[in-house]
Amino acid sequence: MIIQGGMGAGVSDWRLANAVSRQGQLGVVSGTALDTILVRRLQDGDPDGDMRRAMARFPIPEVTERILDRYYQPAGRPAGTPYTLLPLYRAELGVEREQLLMLASFVEVYLAREGHSGMVGINLLTKIQLPNLATLYGAMLAGVDAVLMGAGIPREFPAALDALAEHRPAVAAFDVEGAPNAEISQVHFDPTQHWATLPAPLGRPFFLPIIASNSLATMMARKASGRIDGFIIEGPTAGGHNAPPRGATQLNDRGEPIYGPRDAVDLAKIAELGLPFWLAGGMGSPEGLRQALESGAAGIQVGTLFAFCDEAGHTPEFKSSILSAAMRDAVDVKTDPRASPTGFPFKVVDWDANPADWEARIRICDLGYLRSAYYAEGQVRFRCPAAPIDGYVSKGGKVEETEGRKCLCNALMANVGLAQLQANGTPEPPLITSGDDLRQIATFLNGRTHYSAADVITYLLDGVAEHAQGECAAVAPEVL
Repeated sequence: MIIQGGMGAGVSDWRLANAVSRQGQLGVVSGTALDTILVRRLQDGDPDGDMRRAMARFPIPEVTERILDRYYQPAGRPAGTPYTLLPLYRAELGVEREQLLMLASFVEVYLAREGHSGMVGINLLTKIQLPNLATLYGAMLAGVDAVLMGAGIPREFPAALDALAEHRPAVAAFDVEGAPNAEISQVHFDPTQHWATLPAPLGRPFFLPIIASNSLATMMARKASGRIDGFIIEGPTAGGHNAPPRGATQLNDRGEPIYGPRDAVDLAKIAELGLPFWLAGGMGSPEGLRQALESGAAGIQVGTLFAFCDEAGHTPEFKSSILSAAMRDAVDVKTDPRASPTGFPFKVVDWDANPADWEARIRICDLGYLRSAYYAEGQVRFRCPAAPIDGYVSKGGKVEETEGRKCLCNALMANVGLAQLQANGTPEPPLITSGDDLRQIATFLNGRTHYSAADVITYLLDGVAEHAQGECAAVAPEVL
């Protein structure tokens, strides 16, 4: 009944997913920027040995050896030393970069599945197109049970999962502005390039697209490239990237997009599609779960409560500071239409002890996950409105598109204790995201200063046991 949200890079990490799955619910790891996260953990010394333990189980050992040789620092980085960066993505990923992506997602899923028999999922952003196929293949090598995808229209990924399960080449969309032909507008991934002898077929995970409209649900159910196993229906109160409002965007007096009746999802029409669905955004309470079940949903996806629990990847300092602020009613969540380079509205947390100083940050684009591609002078190039303004404009971007943009790539690393040091020695600032529910989290805390993932699940399931038993009793014994 509960799907743990696939929050920002490294927040829904393997520890959190493992803890949720041990409780019989669906734990989910974030698949965003896992290659950078792995190599930074190695550069910090992998003090508990978790990365190396999982890497030792990766079925292509020469890849593990190469990555350890290149990035592992047993004593960690010397103080004041920046992380060694990975090269920025190019339009065609080389074999070695694909293998790093495969290894990184394998490690995260392997650790999330370790020590229990529960289900584990991985969450990917459709918008970050180049790494997705290799990331999925690595996760499938580790036995991932479910794939969740939002921030775009992932219509080609059901067929990609079918192909990857059989180690066949897979194709996904690659949005290139001005591309002269369809071939340029595709990402290709061929598993056979990575094996001397192909292993046995892999399990094909369930596929759950994250949608925010009836039209998208209908299109995915009827026109996607393969099997859809259900939907996660996400409302505009959910954390991270939100779908933009339908129609012309209007802003309230706080500068936030205004959502109206056209943005509401008709759950009765969703139910007519005949697939299970889960509700996300503002549902993280026993009442929310009961309402979801009564509406015909299979359950809920919950992000905010899990994002600040003991096992979540946010640094302990940020978690304790934000929870303390919430107890004092000194925390706010704003839907910022400008912060994300993607153009999607993005939820941003502010609190009275927020250390981020974005005005002082020197613009730089050295991770590049959210860059957009365009075609010029016979080749695919990249630009990002959060990069240095002169460079963005020289690449054909409009200066007004840079206003208010923030480097989410570096901020998300800072959120989980992997902040890069800029050239002047200043660490990258954080940018915490959360759903609107954070404003009411003090009620759940009830005086506590911290809590576990198990506490969240116990709280959410309170009062729904009878409903769940009734639902099970109504299912035919042969189906059970």
